[in-house]
Amino acid sequence: MTLAVRVPEELSARVPAEQRGPGLGRDAVRLLVSRGTAVSHHAFRELPRLLRAGDLLVVNTSPTLAAAVDGRIGHARVVVHFSTRGDDGRWVVELRDPDGKGTTRARAGGPAGTQVRLPGGGLLVLEEAVSGRLWWARMRGGEVLGLLREHGRPVRYSYTERDQPLSVYQTVFALPSPDGSGSAEMPSAARPFTARLVAELVSRGVQFAPVTLHTGLASAEAHEPPYPERFSVPETSARLINAVKAGAGRVVAVGTTAVRAVESAAGADGLVRARAGWTDLVVTPERGVRVVDGLLTGLHEPEASHLLMLEAVAGRAAIDRGYEEALRRRYLWHEFGDVHLLLPEKDPHTEHCASNCR
Repeated sequence: MTLAVRVPEELSARVPAEQRGPGLGRDAVRLLVSRGTAVSHHAFRELPRLLRAGDLLVVNTSPTLAAAVDGRIGHARVVVHFSTRGDDGRWVVELRDPDGKGTTRARAGGPAGTQVRLPGGGLLVLEEAVSGRLWWARMRGGEVLGLLREHGRPVRYSYTERDQPLSVYQTVFALPSPDGSGSAEMPSAARPFTARLVAELVSRGVQFAPVTLHTGLASAEAHEPPYPERFSVPETSARLINAVKAGAGRVVAVGTTAVRAVESAAGADGLVRARAGWTDLVVTPERGVRVVDGLLTGLHEPEASHLLMLEAVAGRAAIDRGYEEALRRRYLWHEFGDVHLLLPEKDPHTEHCASNCR
């Protein structure tokens, strides 16, 4: 699935919302709401009144890593993006060329055996191709997480205005991982949430179910499908999700990463069970969703795998209409931009009560 949509350059969010003017916070973004093909426009701060008591937000607690590090291959400068930590100590990495503007451009990967000199005397050796741009690599003479803490910076894309501190890329839901792992890219749908907004949602009876999915590097140029990522759905969250599904509430995933995690833990019977490990699930309209009723997501380039998941949740007509309205109303795109709430056209509360609330 692709959309014939071109996002004008001026609609890229170049800085975070809180840097666009005095007195603004992270939640100073716009919220497009789709219920089927019916669209309405709101401020993100209105989210508590758009949800209701008994609804459940599934949130990704993965912290964002400072995953970009400068290196050298011979005399040539490169930038290494560390994507995903493997069980054997290796990492999936992407090598990119500096573009002279503080960001990077695509670079041909490989070959196997390529050595990248890193700050602090470490050496990264490419071992095995994952795709045309991604490689399994092993670091010698050091430890990757220590390297990222000392020399890393957040992965930055060309539409942004300047480098930002790592704190800008952490969501309010981020928690340290026991082994230090995290996401190469921020789970950005959760970025507009603030502690105050979370407290208001809780006070109105909206519940939260934490899950974890360590997000790898998106394919900015090639639009490759998602590759396996590490995830965890704890027992308490599984029980809560099942209870909401059995009742009158709606399960709304905050971000496509939360969808991938919770759907990876769902059986064919629709029940969520505690699971942890690797998921290679690609959510498509053919597979459908078993758990998620709605989705809060950022506005991103309309590439295939992202849109297939959105279509699985909300249907093609809703996605077409939402993107059309976002462009017409000049919503801001990408991780610092505005957000889109996809809710079911039919109200599960009404359907539940038709047979259970007499």
